[in-house]
Amino acid sequence: MSHFDYIIIGAGAAGLLLADAITQDDYFASSSILIIDRDNKTTNDRTWCFWEKNEGKFDHLLHKSWPSIHFAGTGFEHSASISPYQYKMLKGIDFYNHYLNKIKKHPNITWVKDRVTLIEEGENKVLVTAQNGFFTGAKVFNSWLNHQNVTAQKKYPLLQQHFVGWFVKTEKAVFNSKEATFMDFSIPQKGNTRFMYVLPFSETKALLEYTLFSEETLEKSEYEEGIRDYIEQNLENTAFEITDVEQGNIPMTCYGFHKHNSDSIINIGIAGGWAKPSTGFTFYNTSKKVSALVEHLKMNRPLSKFYKRDKFWYYDLLLLDILYRDNHLGGSIFESMFQKRKPQLILKFLDEETSFWEDLKIISACPKLPFLKALWHRIF
Repeated sequence: MSHFDYIIIGAGAAGLLLADAITQDDYFASSSILIIDRDNKTTNDRTWCFWEKNEGKFDHLLHKSWPSIHFAGTGFEHSASISPYQYKMLKGIDFYNHYLNKIKKHPNITWVKDRVTLIEEGENKVLVTAQNGFFTGAKVFNSWLNHQNVTAQKKYPLLQQHFVGWFVKTEKAVFNSKEATFMDFSIPQKGNTRFMYVLPFSETKALLEYTLFSEETLEKSEYEEGIRDYIEQNLENTAFEITDVEQGNIPMTCYGFHKHNSDSIINIGIAGGWAKPSTGFTFYNTSKKVSALVEHLKMNRPLSKFYKRDKFWYYDLLLLDILYRDNHLGGSIFESMFQKRKPQLILKFLDEETSFWEDLKIISACPKLPFLKALWHRIF
């Protein structure tokens, strides 16, 4: 049975960014690190999007970036520059190729393709059981989400950000390649929070995602029908071919994932609650969390202490309370916000970097009654 200083379970964004950060820091030069994943990461299984001011450390891997975004609601639509921000897209396969090649060059890294079935904390070490072997580690970082922990509780609402996306090539030039459609709520809501998300790569190529923030997922055919209707009504009903498909489901909840951490085991990425509860955006927040976690490790603090609850958690909780009880209100809330406030301030708020007075500007732009009702229910 092999023993390691650090075991990272899952080679997604959180696992690979953490492995890279550790191997780049001299503090961990003598540490042994095991990465376990059931996949070789040789396919483009996802895309990540985020916004960032000016240049960033992932720019050399980007598939595309946009200087402007478009928002549409039932009675309002607006296109605007988001300078100094850029909206950025990163393909999973480009991320995997870069970081796996970089990480595997380090002699203190061991890579194992296997499926973890059990994690058990002992007195002085953690036992990790996989289908083909056993490993022990002093610290374990787990990125496999235990859905049952979230679904079994009733204290915090659980919604899903679920979507089907088509990469399409159109016969006509119908896209503005310099502008990403952040949210288009002009589509039929059908009692939910539904929007189209469009990332154009050229005038004839784009990713179109039919997206919901809701409790229940749909049959795949309903997402596909939504995309077809959007092309028919908004893109001149142009002929097109589908070049690739992606599908996803991200939990949206303020549930306390940190409760399952211990002094030696910590859940990371979506499994650790690192996805922004009110939007489902995960990648950029994960990058920031990894940097903070590495500093936490260097201070030799227990992993159970890597947690903080701030004002943004409460803002997210109120919005999720609203959407859980009245899911149809999502479009009007976002529309009111984008109609009354500049997109740069909204993006800064969603990045959790605003001051209290900037928070008030955002909050005052939203419909008052739903949030007052949510606050009342949450207090009493």
